Amino acid sequence: MRIAIALAALVAVAACSKPEPAAETQAAATTAAAPEATNIAADGQASVGTYKVTAADGKVYVEEVKADGTYQSTLDGKVNETGTWVQKNPNLYCTTKTGEAEKCNEEKVENGVWTSKNAKGEVSTVERVPG
Repeated sequence: MRIAIALAALVAVAACSKPEPAAETQAAATTAAAPEATNIAADGQASVGTYKVTAADGKVYVEEVKADGTYQSTLDGKVNETGTWVQKNPNLYCTTKTGEAEKCNEEKVENGVWTSKNAKGEVSTVERVPG
């Protein structure tokens, strides 16, 4: 009888112990901990929208940042660039031009002026175009 009671107690304890998390659960927890894109631009508003970008050389581009993760840039009314975008945080806007590697720009708003600096150190000014 004592053996039966001891076995029952052992089974009960084993049933109450926590099983090891599955590999998928651990992977999901790791993924959830990774920083996500904020989709909030340097001006504190949603990244999606239309922008007038004046490059360091004086050229003026109109960039449409779309909710589906794509963008289109025009110069003098003609499409000059398309690709995908991600706003990694309000101060880091990245684009992947079709057929090229990702490029990121550091952005900030200082004294009411929104600037965007590319990896070469060239600074453009950015203005949100009201929708």
